[in-house]
Formats: sequence, structure tokens, C-alpha cells
Amino acid sequence: MKKVLSVLAVFVMVSCGVKKNESSNAALYEVLTKQSDGGGNIKFFEILTEPNEIKMLENDPHLAHKMKDPDVQDYNYVILNMGEKNTSGYSIDVEKVEETDKNIIITVKENSPAKDAMTMQVISYPYTVVKIHSKKEIIIK
Repeated sequence: MKKVLSVLAVFVMVSCGVKKNESSNAALYEVLTKQSDGGGNIKFFEILTEPNEIKMLENDPHLAHKMKDPDVQDYNYVILNMGEKNTSGYSIDVEKVEETDKNIIITVKENSPAKDAMTMQVISYPYTVVKIHSKKEIIIK
């Protein structure tokens, strides 16, 4: 009986440890806005680290209420810009964020509409802005 209880106790502790790691990874970044239109006309990823660069995000109406002065000193921001698209239905998102000893690795996912999807024939400029809860060097894949 003692063996069964000790195995059960070990199982509970291990499973709690897994949940803790998942929540700490989610706290590593925050998607501030994901828009289907309003980005730049070319594909680019921009990492904002300097306070004067980050302050410019306050001009975006989707971000103005999410920007706070302390955030400028403690976090980095990343703009993921998909470029010009000929129809609606495109988006760009963060697939995963990993932290190493020296840097933060962001894996980007570009989403396209399905081939048989009904889309509007309109020029769109999808973009996403992400706040990284670290000042480490950022690598984008």
C-alpha cells in the first residue's frame, strides 16, 4: 500500500511540474494585436529594443491603450509584417517562443486562405505585434 501511495505522490508532483513549465512559456510573450490590414507593403520582421522605437507603437490605435512607460524599459517588441496580399484571409502569427540562456527564438507561422475558400478581392496588409517579456537577443525563424 505504501508503494502505491508513493508512486501516486510522485506522479502528482511530476504532472504539476509539467503544467508549471507550460504556464511560464506562455508568460514569455504576449500578442498585443493581430490585424488583417494596416501593415507595411513588404514582408519584414522588426525587433524594437530601444525606448524611442517602442514609443512609436503608441501611435497605432490598436496598441495605444496597451503601451505603458515601464514596458519600454523591461520588454522587447516584435512587428511581424506579412506584406501585401491580393485577397482577404491571410494572417501572421507566433507559432512558438523558446527561451535559451542567451536569446529568445520566435517561430513565425504565416496563414493563407484555403484554395477553395471564398475570399474578398481586396488588398490587405496583415501584421502582428508581440511583446516579449525579456531583453535578451531575439532570433526569428
